[in-house]
Amino acid sequence: MYEKLLVAVDHSDITERVLAAARDLALLASAEVWVLHLREREVMPRAGLIATETIDEAQANVDAAVAELTEAGVKAHGIVRNTIYGYAAREIVAEARAEEVSAIIMGSRGRGDLAGLVLGSTAHKVIHLADRPVLVVR
Repeated sequence: MYEKLLVAVDHSDITERVLAAARDLALLASAEVWVLHLREREVMPRAGLIATETIDEAQANVDAAVAELTEAGVKAHGIVRNTIYGYAAREIVAEARAEEVSAIIMGSRGRGDLAGLVLGSTAHKVIHLADRPVLVVR
């Protein structure tokens, strides 16, 4: 049923729980996991695209997540992509389609419905854009 899983990670505190949920589901389903981290960059009028982290920092975080899953007996792969701030949900769904995953696993920062509506929660957007199951970990 769930042969391939896409796990979207960031630098939030919830990432540990997201990886634990992905690990548990992958072990139950004998699934492969793709760990995706998006480097969101903002467009600044005179400076161009500004990133809050280097590619090396992003890759190190993804490599650590892949190593954690691999040590638990899960076949895992890492992906780091660049995106413009506000487009993360679209990128997550596009990557899920490209890798033909069975489900998307990601975290929620715990904003309420009103805050999510006003601030445009990435998890909320993924749920509405995805054409496959989405597991949101809180």
